[in-house]
Amino acid sequence: MFFIRKGLVIVIGSLLLAMGINFFLVPYRVLDGGIIGIGLIVKYLWGVNAGFAIIILSVPIFILAWFKYKDYFYNSLHGMLVSSILIDVVKPFDALLPIDAALSSILGGLFVGLGIGIMLKFRTSTGGTDLLAQFLSDKTGVNVGILIFIIDFIVIIMGGFLFSTETLLLSIITILTVGLTTSLFTRRIVEV
Repeated sequence: MFFIRKGLVIVIGSLLLAMGINFFLVPYRVLDGGIIGIGLIVKYLWGVNAGFAIIILSVPIFILAWFKYKDYFYNSLHGMLVSSILIDVVKPFDALLPIDAALSSILGGLFVGLGIGIMLKFRTSTGGTDLLAQFLSDKTGVNVGILIFIIDFIVIIMGGFLFSTETLLLSIITILTVGLTTSLFTRRIVEV
């Protein structure tokens, strides 16, 4: 029963993530942070499917996970594969909802944050730069949340440099919305 529930959570979270990316971010060339953001940069520059790019970019990180963080490897591999495949499956619907770019960035952030939050709540994820941040945190003692923020910031700055100031600003809106949504969905309710 546990594996069925976890599998369902991975599919639902991945579908929300894929919808957020394709319905709301891709039409305006908006980025998310981390490996997903780098995968979107690859898509925008060379037309490679974002999900495929995410899988290829994740290989070195998952090799590191295999040797340093086996629990992370086992809990994230399925999430990364399912979300990457669904990102490419949902791709044909990327121009389905034509709305204002800023609103689209917020809605994309909500969907992505909710998808990530659902998976984190059940102790799985899409992998990616979170592991890299954890590894760097273990080596440097810098808080992992700060390192994730720095990595996300670098990704969207690259996108702004490669594409436009509009991409940069919309991507900032998106990662702030993703972070807030994920935080709210995964917060622990303290009983008084």
